[in-house]
Amino acid sequence: VTKRVDTPDSAWKDWHWRSEGDLMLNGAFFVPSGSGASNSYAKASSLGAKSSSMVPSMTANAGVLNCRAGAVC
Repeated sequence: VTKRVDTPDSAWKDWHWRSEGDLMLNGAFFVPSGSGASNSYAKASSLGAKSSSMVPSMTANAGVLNCRAGAVC
C-alpha cells in the first residue's frame, strides 16, 4: 500500500501496516503503523515470497464457487 486515497480513517486506522525488504523508488517511502509498529515483524504472521512461475499452479483452482442454499459448498 503506497497511498490511502479518499478513505476515511475508520476504514484502516486499526490495520497494522508493515514493509520488509521492499524497494522504494523515486522518493517513495513507507511508515509502519499500528500495534507494535517496527521495521520487522514475526515471520509466522506472513507468507514467504514465492517465484512468479508458481502463479499458475497456485491459482489453478481459483474462481467462482458454485454454491447452492442448503448444500455443502
